[in-house]
Amino acid sequence: MRILIAPDKFKGTLTGPEAAAAMAEGALRVYPDAVVTALPIADGGEGTVEAAVAAGFSERLNAVVGPIIKPVGAVWGFHEDSKVAVIETAQASGYLLSEPTVENSLRAHSYGCGQLIAAALDAGATEIIIGLGGSAMTDAGTGALRALGLKLLDGQGNLVPLGGGSLLDVVALDASGLDPRLADVKVRMAVDVDNPLYGLNGAAHIFGPQKGADPDAVELLDAGLRNLASVVREATGVDIDTPGAGAAGGFPSTFIAYAGALVERGFDLVADLIELEKALDEADLVITGEGSLDEQSLSGKGPLGVADAAHARGIPVVVVAGRITVTFEQLAKHGVVAAVSVTDVAGSPEAALADAARYTTRATSEALNGI
Repeated sequence: MRILIAPDKFKGTLTGPEAAAAMAEGALRVYPDAVVTALPIADGGEGTVEAAVAAGFSERLNAVVGPIIKPVGAVWGFHEDSKVAVIETAQASGYLLSEPTVENSLRAHSYGCGQLIAAALDAGATEIIIGLGGSAMTDAGTGALRALGLKLLDGQGNLVPLGGGSLLDVVALDASGLDPRLADVKVRMAVDVDNPLYGLNGAAHIFGPQKGADPDAVELLDAGLRNLASVVREATGVDIDTPGAGAAGGFPSTFIAYAGALVERGFDLVADLIELEKALDEADLVITGEGSLDEQSLSGKGPLGVADAAHARGIPVVVVAGRITVTFEQLAKHGVVAAVSVTDVAGSPEAALADAARYTTRATSEALNGI
């Protein structure tokens, strides 16, 4: 028996690698002679670097400027042979690094992400993958590009302050000092949303409130994004208000114009990065899961993306998740033959959260015994 274990993180309790280790222990209790391969996955947001490192990328750590000026240590991944770097906005500019206040929603920026991109360029990266999600800012990626040499100027020719709250003051962009290496590197943005840059479904209106923005701040941020898009269009001829451009506070938008960035479905990008297809070719059984398996999961990202790929090969899939709010009939359409909730095994959400690894191991064993 060759078992591939490919879970996403159990948000708030277990990282992807921790979940995979717990599942592996449960699988070996049922199939002690099995050959088990752990390959944590991600949707392109938080956990993308962990998945890359688990797949063989080296882990790098850089001190960068956080979303509200304070320095933070940000982890990223690099593959020496392929020269591919993997960065997350959450590491350098994440919402966990900033209090969700109105003031911070306007001040937060992505400068630290630009510093990580510079570090990747210094390391010789020819391809940079940026996982978007869990961000504190709504600055359309301008902070990151400022770290790479782009200047945002107001009507008097002065630099505007960092942060989305200042974008309404931008009247001109000076790209003369932009790092020339950006022109020679492939930039791929991993997104799991299709929100545009601005408007009622854009970055400010949809994601601003969770970053601390009140209604007035949301309107200011949205107006700033609209203004920036107009200035960028005039300067470059590129329309940056495209599907997915609203991810991570609009981060992809300016990179589309100034770095030729590609916006891609997060799960597909990560699956390619960690060579999921190759791992599936060598598997007889797949175990996957995440913290909450719900209606959003049915869109084919994360665990059910793994399930669909396995199902296409005729490989049975077992799901172990913190909680499961969809029916087994719905999961069966994706090739799932057994599904167990860690919460059900633990007896309560509180117990499951208190000892997530142990109950995930038990849930895995229970699911395999039920096949």
